[in-house]
Amino acid sequence: MTIHTPDVTHRREFLKSAVAGTAAASLLSAPRLAAASETETLLGKADHCIYIWLGGGAAQIDTWDPKRVSKDKKKDPGSYYPAIDTAVPGVQVCEHLKKSAAVMDRIAPVRTVHHDVIDEHAAAAYRLHTGRATSGTIVYPSIGSIISHLREPINELVPTYVLMGNPSPAREPGFLGAEHGYVYLTETTTGPKGLTRPARVPEQRSQRRLNLLKRLRDRYVREHENDPRIASYVTATEKGFRLAGPEFMNVFALDSEPSDLRNAYGDEFGQRCLLARRLIERGSRFVEVSFNLNFVNGTGWDTHNDGQFNQHLLIQSLDQAFATLITDLESKNLLDKTLLVISTEFGRPAGFDGGGGRGHHAEAFTVVLAGGGLKTGQAVGTTDELAQKIVDRPVSVPDLFATIFATLGIDHHEELYADARPVPVTDGGVPIRELFA
Repeated sequence: MTIHTPDVTHRREFLKSAVAGTAAASLLSAPRLAAASETETLLGKADHCIYIWLGGGAAQIDTWDPKRVSKDKKKDPGSYYPAIDTAVPGVQVCEHLKKSAAVMDRIAPVRTVHHDVIDEHAAAAYRLHTGRATSGTIVYPSIGSIISHLREPINELVPTYVLMGNPSPAREPGFLGAEHGYVYLTETTTGPKGLTRPARVPEQRSQRRLNLLKRLRDRYVREHENDPRIASYVTATEKGFRLAGPEFMNVFALDSEPSDLRNAYGDEFGQRCLLARRLIERGSRFVEVSFNLNFVNGTGWDTHNDGQFNQHLLIQSLDQAFATLITDLESKNLLDKTLLVISTEFGRPAGFDGGGGRGHHAEAFTVVLAGGGLKTGQAVGTTDELAQKIVDRPVSVPDLFATIFATLGIDHHEELYADARPVPVTDGGVPIRELFA
């Protein structure tokens, strides 16, 4: 057998190729190594989350990421309102966020959240509630349901997951099952009607009904003992019966709060925020408060056409309730244990439509985080001169979800299971490292 030895020229070419290949491999692996360092588990110590939802798409350029003011508010793109300084040097907000500006050291606006859904409100809302796009093969659970599933109940006598807003598919428990669904509230002064025994039904009669229901239910469960959906439903109904007691129903006694505090919270939206504080005070893990119920400007946060002209009324209401919620939680030593999130399905462009309003914009918008033991008093990410393009520190929706989970002590590497199928808790998200001290 003859062994062919490469000549000197070939050896040199071989060595050059080897060196080049090694260098290329090093360059390619550098991002992976950087990413690997970012996958270190970051765990906060918060126990609760209040998720304020601005349904319709709040304009980042008119709220938490102001830029130069439009000259005519018609053809010249720009902010609708002047910016003001805040308690954090170098961080400005819209002039209608005066109260929030004063407590900006407890707040961290994340200005570079982005996704690829533009014209579908429902699909974008689904993205900002589940962290994922809709799928034809799996129904993903909402963020509230995931937190309910991964964090043990604090108090079995109050609901873990409460919704004050639109009971859409985006808020559902998906494959986690009914026991991790929400308790739906429609008003602040009374509890859910289904948990209250009608006055015409005496206590003894109610108990007889419950005993009959239990016998029928137990027999049905025995006949379908291998069906996890039925087991989940039974667990959910048992929780419902526990919630009928005074521990939960007394949450709605808002008139027991000092009148000056109730007035500080402001309108109906503010009263919902006060109710959210009372819920987490008693042990609820996740409370969503929607602010798309009050259309004082004509359109809510979906500020096409005339909705833009009175948008300041919404911003002022948000400002009053949010700043009061921060100081109220702080006075009760709950702020570090409670993550506050102000989220929306997408933002708005700097330009105006034919009616003087704004369209939809998902390439860069703001989600606000506050409290939760995070390193607040900073703005995360920078956008261009019109708050439309990301200049630095992009934050994907999975990154945002990983940050929320990490703040609540949930490992963002965690996996859920849809039957036997593993589903990562986020779609490859990484927590925003600079928010963790």
